[in-house]
Amino acid sequence: MPSVIFPGPEGRLEGRYTPAPRPRAPVAMILHPHPQGGGTMNERITQKLFKTFTDRGFATLRFNFRGVGRSQGSFDNGIGELSDAASALDWVQSIHPEAQTTWVAGVSFGALIGMQLLMRRPEVRGFISIAPPANMYDFSFLAPCPASGIFIQGTADTVVQPSAVQKLVDKLRTQKHITIHHEEIPRANHFFENEQDELMASVDNYLDFRLDPACPIK
Repeated sequence: MPSVIFPGPEGRLEGRYTPAPRPRAPVAMILHPHPQGGGTMNERITQKLFKTFTDRGFATLRFNFRGVGRSQGSFDNGIGELSDAASALDWVQSIHPEAQTTWVAGVSFGALIGMQLLMRRPEVRGFISIAPPANMYDFSFLAPCPASGIFIQGTADTVVQPSAVQKLVDKLRTQKHITIHHEEIPRANHFFENEQDELMASVDNYLDFRLDPACPIK
C-alpha cells in the first residue's frame, strides 16, 4: 500500500494506492468524510472500504482532500473537493489506463462528492454511498443518475436522518435503466461506531452480487 503524491488543482494531493494485480482490472476510489469534521483518508470506514476493494483485485486509491494531511490547499465547500476527486481519478487512469470500469465509494461528505463525480465520469459503473448527507445538500443533480449502486444508512444516525436518505432513494428508483439498492443498519449512528462489521457485511454482499459475471446489472 504505497504512499503516493500526485498533482491536484491546488497543489499536491496525498494518497494511498494499491496497484492492480492484473491488466484490465477495475479501479476503485474511496472518498473520506467531511474534512472539517475530522475526516481523513485514515478514517476507519474509509480504510475498510479501501481494503475490501484491494482484496478483490481492484486498483484502489484513497486520498486526502485539499487541506487535509499533506494535501495542499484549503477546504472549498465541496466545489474544490470535487475537482480533487476528478484529478485523483485522472491520476489512477494515467497509470492504469486499461481499466474497463471504475467504482466510487464515499462516506458521508465523501458520498456527496462521489455522487457528483458519477455525473461527470461515464466510466463509473458502480457506487457505494455510506450515510450520504441528503438532508444537508441538494442531490437533485442526480438527474438522471447514470449508474447503479447502494446507499447504506444507520437507523440511529442523528447527523443524516434516515428519512432523508429514503426520500432520495425513492426518487432515484423512479429513474429507468439503473437499480438502486438501499440498506439500513439497525442501531448504527452516523459513524457506525459499534456496527462496522454489519456495515462491511452489507458492502461485501453488494459487491458479491454486482461483481458476479451473472449479475443482471452491467
